[in-house]
Amino acid sequence: MTKLLRQWSAGSKEALNELMPLVYDQLRRLASRCLASERPGHTLRATALVNEAYLRLVDSGVDFQDRVHFFAVAARLLRQILVDHARTHNRQKRGAGAQNLTLDEAILVAPDQPGLVELDEALQRLAANDQRKSEVVELVYFGGLTYDETAAAMGISPATVHRELRMAKAWLQTELAGG
Repeated sequence: MTKLLRQWSAGSKEALNELMPLVYDQLRRLASRCLASERPGHTLRATALVNEAYLRLVDSGVDFQDRVHFFAVAARLLRQILVDHARTHNRQKRGAGAQNLTLDEAILVAPDQPGLVELDEALQRLAANDQRKSEVVELVYFGGLTYDETAAAMGISPATVHRELRMAKAWLQTELAGG
């Protein structure tokens, strides 16, 4: 997979054609995980989310280093797509009342419910204060990476990933609670 990613980054369309069947199932699992807690009748489906992510990945121009780097970028794109969708939905509802969210390691947030836009804004504030903590949250929750994969992608130890995630969760809980 790393070889195909590098060939694709070098401009090979054939490598892209070979790569997509290999990564599609994992992207679909990530999208399904992001959408698992959606309200019934939600308009965004996992297939649509994967297709949008695919289009953005193809146009990203990123030189992918390896599998972990690819899925880290994909996680960031999935988050951006979900936040854009939530903003559009909230605009349509004229800002329906938001509620506080608690973070849980199993499910970070149900996309498109009140709070996703607030969560994104809190993550942006966290990134301004501590970029590494923000990246850890993004990779673990939105990217579905394990602690070991996150550690490899960021060049830190799994213990540091765990510590940074605990600190980030506490900070985000405080921010989302209005503190």
